[in-house]
Amino acid sequence: MSSLRLWMSLSLLVLLLSACNTQFPETCPSRTPIGLANANEIASDDSLPFRFPLNESPIDENLYYGWFGVSNECTPDIVDCYEFPERKFHAAEDYKRPAGTPVYAMADGIISYSGRAGGYGWLILIDHPQANLYSLYGHLSPSRWKLKAGTEVERGDLIAYLGDSDENGGSKEQPLVTHLHFGIRAGQTADYPARGEWRYMGGWIKLCPQDVGWLQPSLVITGQEIPAGGYPQPNVGFLTRWGLELLFASLFTVGGVSMLINAYKKKTRFLLLLPGSIIIVAGIVFNHNGLMRGYMLPLIGILILIAGIYYYIRRPIPKLHDRS
Repeated sequence: MSSLRLWMSLSLLVLLLSACNTQFPETCPSRTPIGLANANEIASDDSLPFRFPLNESPIDENLYYGWFGVSNECTPDIVDCYEFPERKFHAAEDYKRPAGTPVYAMADGIISYSGRAGGYGWLILIDHPQANLYSLYGHLSPSRWKLKAGTEVERGDLIAYLGDSDENGGSKEQPLVTHLHFGIRAGQTADYPARGEWRYMGGWIKLCPQDVGWLQPSLVITGQEIPAGGYPQPNVGFLTRWGLELLFASLFTVGGVSMLINAYKKKTRFLLLLPGSIIIVAGIVFNHNGLMRGYMLPLIGILILIAGIYYYIRRPIPKLHDRS
C-alpha cells in the first residue's frame, strides 16, 4: 500500500506544478466591437452561416462595459466597472437590452448546456460542429421560457430571453444591469474543462481570451467566413488545458482509496461500499451542475466501488496476525 500512496503523491505533485506554471499577462489586445448596424439584414439572409443573437446591434452608448479582451481595471471614464482583486480580461462582448428581450441562436447547432450558472443567471451554450465553434449566451432569464439542453436549433431560432436585474446573475440586494453576455470560441463545449482559466464558460479570465480560443464575436458575425475544417483550437498540452480538473479528480481518488484502505484495515465491512458510492454521486452531481466535464469522476467511483465490493464479499476479512 505504501507504493500506491507514493505513486498518488507524486502524481498530485506533478499536477500541482503544472497548474501553478501559468504565466498571466499584464495586458491583452483589446478590441472595439465591430458595428452591426445591418444586423437585421444579416439575420434575414438565410444564405449566411451566422447571425447576431439580437434583432439589432447599435454600439457606442448602448454597449455595456464588457468589450472583448478589455481589462477589468477601472478607468476614470467608466462608471460601472467590475472590481476583482486581480487583473482579468473579458472573453466576450456585452450588449445592453431590456429584460425580456428575445435571444436567438447565432447558427445551426445543438444546445450542449442550458441551466443556472452562478453569476450568469441562466446560461445556454450551443455547439456548432459545422464551424468547429460553440457560442455562449449569459445572463438569460431563469423565470421565462427557454430551450433545454440537447435541443437541436437552427440559425435564428429563439432560445431564451434576457433576465431581470435580480435573476440574471444579480440579486435584489445587488442587481445586475440587464445585458447579453455573448461569447464565441473555437472548438466544442466538451473540448474544454469546467475549471481553471480554460473553463468552457469563462467570462472574465486571467489569460488573454485570444490565447485560449475565444474569438471576437462581432468580428465573426461580420466576417461570415468558416475556415476549411472549421476554426482551429489553440495548440496546447493536455495538462495545460485539463490540469486543474485532473487535480480535482485526483484529490477525490486519493480520498476514496484512503477511506477504502482504512475501512479494510479496521474490518468495518459496510464502510467498504461508501467511498465509491460517494464519488459516483459527487461525479454525477458535479457533471449535472457543470462543475466538471465528462464522466471521469463517476468512472473512478465505479472502480473504487468494485474494489470495495470485492473486499466486502470476502468472508471473513483476513485478520492481522498477532505478534507473540
